[in-house]
Amino acid sequence: MARLVENLDFGAEPRPLEDFDRAEIDRVALKAFFNLAEEWELSRDQAMTLLGSPSERTFYRWREGRVSRLPKDTLERISVMMGIYKAAHILLPVIERANAYVKRPNTSFGGESALDIMLKGRVDNLYQVRRHLDAWRG
Repeated sequence: MARLVENLDFGAEPRPLEDFDRAEIDRVALKAFFNLAEEWELSRDQAMTLLGSPSERTFYRWREGRVSRLPKDTLERISVMMGIYKAAHILLPVIERANAYVKRPNTSFGGESALDIMLKGRVDNLYQVRRHLDAWRG
């Protein structure tokens, strides 16, 4: 399996969202999320929670690549998780360690793992983990 990190260009200049076709954005975002879910070894329920708790039917359609339009909340969640993924891989350049980070208990989160925090279900919980990693990076 090609690792997600190998497909990321960390030095690329960001382009405005308007430069892209929305359907393509949604398709690529979901593909990235499901690759991330595989690397993090997420259960179906965990993946569903991180996506904002879509219905099972919607979740499976998304996993198959069939999406008409992602809710903005879901797109934001995926974006934050990709930032978490990227930051973890910058801080912990060994892929296995970076991917294991999300499940390891962390004193910064009161002994909970980053995944425990993210699974509380709110977008702000994702941002909490992202802010922690950004602060760690300096």
